[in-house]
Amino acid sequence: MITLAEGLRLPTNGLDYTILAIYFVVVLGIGFAAKRSVKTSLDFFLSGRSLPAWVTGLAFVAANLGATEILGMAANGAQYGAYTVHWYWIGAIPAMVFLGLVMMPFYYGSKVRSVPEFLLHRFGPSSHLLSSVIFAVSSVLIAGVNLYAMAIVLQALLGWPQWVAIVVAGFFVLAYITIGGLSSAIYNEVLQFFVILAALIPLTVVGLKRVGGWDGLTDSLTSSHGDAFLTAWKGTGIGEANPLGANWLTIVLGLGFVMSFGYWTTNFAEVQRALSAKNLSAAKRTPLIAAFPKIFIPLVVVVPGLIALVMEPTLGKSKDGLQYNDAIPVLMRDLLPNGVLGIAVTGLLAAFMAGMAANVSSFNTVFTNDIWAAYLKKGREDRYYLKTGRVVTAVGVLIGMGTAFIASSFSNIMNYLQTLFSFFNVPLFVVFIIGMFWKRTSAAAGFWGLLSGTVAAMVNYFGLYKQGIIAIPSEQGANFVSSIVAFVVGALVMVLVTLVTKPKPAESLAGLVYGSRSPGMEELPAEGDDAWYRKPALLGWGALVLAAVCYVPFSF
Repeated sequence: MITLAEGLRLPTNGLDYTILAIYFVVVLGIGFAAKRSVKTSLDFFLSGRSLPAWVTGLAFVAANLGATEILGMAANGAQYGAYTVHWYWIGAIPAMVFLGLVMMPFYYGSKVRSVPEFLLHRFGPSSHLLSSVIFAVSSVLIAGVNLYAMAIVLQALLGWPQWVAIVVAGFFVLAYITIGGLSSAIYNEVLQFFVILAALIPLTVVGLKRVGGWDGLTDSLTSSHGDAFLTAWKGTGIGEANPLGANWLTIVLGLGFVMSFGYWTTNFAEVQRALSAKNLSAAKRTPLIAAFPKIFIPLVVVVPGLIALVMEPTLGKSKDGLQYNDAIPVLMRDLLPNGVLGIAVTGLLAAFMAGMAANVSSFNTVFTNDIWAAYLKKGREDRYYLKTGRVVTAVGVLIGMGTAFIASSFSNIMNYLQTLFSFFNVPLFVVFIIGMFWKRTSAAAGFWGLLSGTVAAMVNYFGLYKQGIIAIPSEQGANFVSSIVAFVVGALVMVLVTLVTKPKPAESLAGLVYGSRSPGMEELPAEGDDAWYRKPALLGWGALVLAAVCYVPFSF
């Protein structure tokens, strides 16, 4: 999954390890500080719905900015060039805006604790249980990816044995989530966001200076990889060849609509941060605030991948040499002095822990509330579920350690994650979007649409693509196609099943379908929330326009 080349050992010294130790102390300190506010299960799982928008917004983007994204997107930058910006400007921003403006009023207004719980109200127990199981499985799979990838990186960079890295990182994530619950995870994610930037910005600035600035970078890559390598759309016509192995249609529909909306609007590891906000206005602004730093993340993730390709022209050329996944570690080794190197290693570790913590904290919420409390141990006192959540956190970390090895057959870390998203998030999005905009959609349609979409994506990937029955130029292209298949099959099944089954009574859908409202959606803005610069519509449209403007330098 992530294989780093020999010779990447970093020249760390006592100063670097001191910085790392200070970070660990601060992380645990935040956990103990957050413990004082954890008195109920709502405090543990959703921070008592008390956090301000700027905190939840930064946590929202940090939860996604795990080291799998940093290493994976830098690898994609080195492998695919400027085509990688699609994962941000068309593959994230529109969906984040849609979540904030359209879906958060339904999530927050209905006072659900999780995404699967929303399906319980809209479709009933069958869809609720199936979605809970699917999400629990995907959460520990993705948490395990972060943990295992981090162990291999630290083994290559610092010489730590894999089991030491797994135990150390697993212990700290387990400790601060178990102690302080979601509040601890979120406040640590805010800290981790700034630590990650402190690691990546110097890497980018020094790297650009080494290769002769932006002009030197573009001249080198144009001469070695051609004009199209630094454009986002050239060569994406249907039937044309490009490094990404996808055309404009699969980029727009597969990545920009199906995968993107499926991930950002239904992935509880992200939505949970918005649900912890102090009121509806803050919940709506959470993904919108996160959208602005997300727009500029390619500058410190994708650009270093391009820089590494110039500094190490052999990157990805042979199985025995440096691989695309080595892009960030190569720059750390070659560019950073001690002290700054310690910050970079700390940032990388912070990114792994942020990604893992986001999935573990969402796993414990869904398993405890949507599986254990809903079907196995009903009606217990709140203190029992608080204790259960802490136990489930430990179980999630342990399972994550085991599930990580499933990913070992994937050569690019982002390929594996995008495959998981096409299997699990896209079918959920189909059910949400149709159920939210079509009142007639029946309870049975929700269950069968979710199941058929998941199965269709797996059949397309394992049964058709992997067996060579259909030819797709790349793993990412195959994921785009699997996502489209999952969406189309799930939608068709939902329509057919709805037409032959009885819909839910209209009065039971208040606040669950578009055009209806629930009492929670009538919440008045808190003092200061009606200021012009806090208007969700302004933030949302501003992010969309800014993302579109960012495409201009990469479109010609």
